[in-house]
Amino acid sequence: MKRYALAISLLATVTTALASDGAMLLAARESATDVAAADPEALATLGEILLFDSNLSLHRTQSCATCHDPGRGFTDSRGLAASLGDDGKSLGDRNAPTAAYAALVPPLHRGRDSQWVGGLFHDGRAPTLEDQTGGPPLNPSEMGMPDKAAVAERLRENAVYQSVFPKLFGAGTLEAPDAAYEALTKAIAAFERTDMFAAFDSRYDRFLRGEAKLTNEEELGRVLFFSEQFTNCSQCHQLSRRQMDPRETFTDHRYHNIGVPENTQLRQANGVTAGTVDPGLAGNPHVNSLEERGKFRTPTLRNVAVTSPYMHNGVFEDLRTVVSFYNRYNSTAAEAQLNPETGKPFGFPPVPETLAVKELTHGPALDDRRVDALVDFLKTLTDARYEKLLVE
Repeated sequence: MKRYALAISLLATVTTALASDGAMLLAARESATDVAAADPEALATLGEILLFDSNLSLHRTQSCATCHDPGRGFTDSRGLAASLGDDGKSLGDRNAPTAAYAALVPPLHRGRDSQWVGGLFHDGRAPTLEDQTGGPPLNPSEMGMPDKAAVAERLRENAVYQSVFPKLFGAGTLEAPDAAYEALTKAIAAFERTDMFAAFDSRYDRFLRGEAKLTNEEELGRVLFFSEQFTNCSQCHQLSRRQMDPRETFTDHRYHNIGVPENTQLRQANGVTAGTVDPGLAGNPHVNSLEERGKFRTPTLRNVAVTSPYMHNGVFEDLRTVVSFYNRYNSTAAEAQLNPETGKPFGFPPVPETLAVKELTHGPALDDRRVDALVDFLKTLTDARYEKLLVE
């Protein structure tokens, strides 16, 4: 809330400056499609206010920040496998992905090997940040607004928006539902492109800059993570082939089926029929191919230690469980096949025919020390402002 108050104060200052600068204001009105060039700070600040505005949901109980809390790595801080909707009862079937570092995800496209890359949401259906931002307010299971006209009406209720939207996007913007909605998505996307969402200031980053040292266990985890002999982590969780890249986001932005088991507890809560297969990328209207069934976009590992639960359906609570889940593919030990959170077998892959067997069955099984070392390394990927959460 402190940042929210600061944003309002800053926006008021920017608004005054815009009003006194006729040339800048005219430029903004004449080029509404390039508002960032007119005043990127004002646009991003407006986006910050919009991100926290619960009045943009049907029952005025939920904002974008409810499911993408800046205090918890831009994920849902309520700890639910799937986010609860504005109506207090709707429960989705997927875990809310982090909005941190999302601006660095490329638009959905086919790579050189013809495999799908990029796109936002777990299935890549939103090509850009603007497209992603426009989804939740109109989703009946999320913020629940009936249409763009209803959103524009809510925007017009706010005196700050009444003043700022015309100055940034042109006169009459709030009176035209499509224009108002497009402006809203541009503003929030502009905020998501700021350094607040991509700090690159974790202990790992400081280690790369020579400003911090890793413990022996963290270093072991780092070596294992990037090893092509002992693990295959970096096969999917490394963007740059340069191991010491200071802008590494720890994802290839590609789609893989790693056999994540069904979250039966979530299905019992949200009413989705047990055994229903989430099609993943195959359900993306831009893809619509059975060959992509059960595949989901590789998430960034930045802040992974403080953004549980894990996997596209939130089936795992603990980060060590995630590492153990991967390790099961390389171990014949009966104990390795058990989910440490439940004491029961992990469960079968929902879509075995597209399982990434080659990527998953790589290297020897890891002993407990090496599993713990990988977890210790993953904790070093936590942005500085979230490091206090590691000891909670």
